[in-house]
Amino acid sequence: MKHRIEILSEKKLVGKWLTMSYVDNKTQALWKSFMPMKENIQNVVSNDLYSMQIYKTSLVFKNFNPNENFIKWAAIEVSDFDQLNENLETHTLKGGLYAVFNHKGNAEQFQKTFNAIFQEWLPKSDYVIDNREHFELLGEKYSNTSPDSEEEIWIPIQLKSDLN
Repeated sequence: MKHRIEILSEKKLVGKWLTMSYVDNKTQALWKSFMPMKENIQNVVSNDLYSMQIYKTSLVFKNFNPNENFIKWAAIEVSDFDQLNENLETHTLKGGLYAVFNHKGNAEQFQKTFNAIFQEWLPKSDYVIDNREHFELLGEKYSNTSPDSEEEIWIPIQLKSDLN
């Protein structure tokens, strides 16, 4: 599976978040509440959007529980938190080592890419999941309805050899 390994620097994000599970998925409502506010955010670094997940424990595919709650963010990167809209929250993305995968296709096809990462690539790699933020970077080629949509999937990793 085609991917790249990157060291991500810390990022300042502004947006909204909700607690949800994959069974009780509130992603659409989250983005619907965030998008009208996006235009008023000051100090935006780029137009790329962050769809970020924060899990209570490290995400392990074989122990995956679709009913387990996690925090999901709809956010955009800013240079600082100085001029903040009172209806938005801040989060500092820690950064670190990430495996980055390109997903092409609409949202319904995302599960196939997700499964390939966690069932095929990860077990054969030199890496394990690190307990940091997971996110999708939604750039100019992203469209939630188009079959030609593209987004980057950023998975936090650490070398297996670093665990010893």
